[in-house]
Amino acid sequence: MSGSAGERGRPGSEPAGDSAGASAVGRRKGVRRVLRSGFLVAALGFGGWAVAREWDAVAAGFARLSWPALAGSLAVVVAALLGAMLTWRTLLADLGSPLPPRPAAKVFFVGQLGKYIPGAVWPVLAQMEMGRDLGVPRSRSAAAFFLMMPIQLATGLLVTLVTLGWDRYGWLLLFIPLLLVLLEPRVINAVIGQALRRLGREPLERPLTRRGMLTALGWALAGWAAYGVHLYFVAPQGGLLFAVGAFALSWCLGILTFVVPAGAGVREVAMVAVLAPQLDQGAAIAVALSSRIVIIVGDLICAGLAGIAARRDSV
Repeated sequence: MSGSAGERGRPGSEPAGDSAGASAVGRRKGVRRVLRSGFLVAALGFGGWAVAREWDAVAAGFARLSWPALAGSLAVVVAALLGAMLTWRTLLADLGSPLPPRPAAKVFFVGQLGKYIPGAVWPVLAQMEMGRDLGVPRSRSAAAFFLMMPIQLATGLLVTLVTLGWDRYGWLLLFIPLLLVLLEPRVINAVIGQALRRLGREPLERPLTRRGMLTALGWALAGWAAYGVHLYFVAPQGGLLFAVGAFALSWCLGILTFVVPAGAGVREVAMVAVLAPQLDQGAAIAVALSSRIVIIVGDLICAGLAGIAARRDSV
């Protein structure tokens, strides 16, 4: 018995229960990684199969796209990404960490490149680390990051209902009460406080205010309008309002599948389905792929310009 007690007391020894618990956590993480990777492979595989099956029509769809239209689409995407940055910056300032525009742009846009890496955590980790260099507590950066999702979903679903019609998408109303609750500052502050307590972190010094939330919602709506114009440049057949709603709906579905890097594949499938009344499948696939490429280029441009501007300011 004494030998067993001595073994338990030796530094570096690990109780069997702790070892089994760590092993179980490791297995769960492994399963999640496999599921995420499988989902991504399936999404890209089916997307590739759809493109190959309709290749002639897809090629014809690309041929109908003009370089001026793509350039205009890219310019408006940059404006839409700026709207997302201002949404995040508004939340961060309301929580107590106002950042000047250039440093804020660097943290947001460079951090957002992490969304293309499987795992869904890289953007927030990047923003937390870069924000810490500017004096922003990690908990505050994380809170602003995670608040972006319900804000984008709520405004995106609202835009979908207004632009695509209540008759076809009235079922989205089922999500509105939940999202309104999630966007109530008192609820948000309680949830953030509970999460920080469970993590053993200090509570936020300043709670989110209703004014800050409404301002963030306004920037998010401006971003949806810009994204809609981006789609209208490459798919004007249904009109501007239809383009705004089509993009908002496809993006929301991509957000809901957060296990896939940047909604890869899901957003395109949804966009093709929404564009079906206006475009044949080949042309719709070409538009969806063009939209994806333009947004990726926009992300790279914003990250590059923000990094250069911040470096000039010695940030």
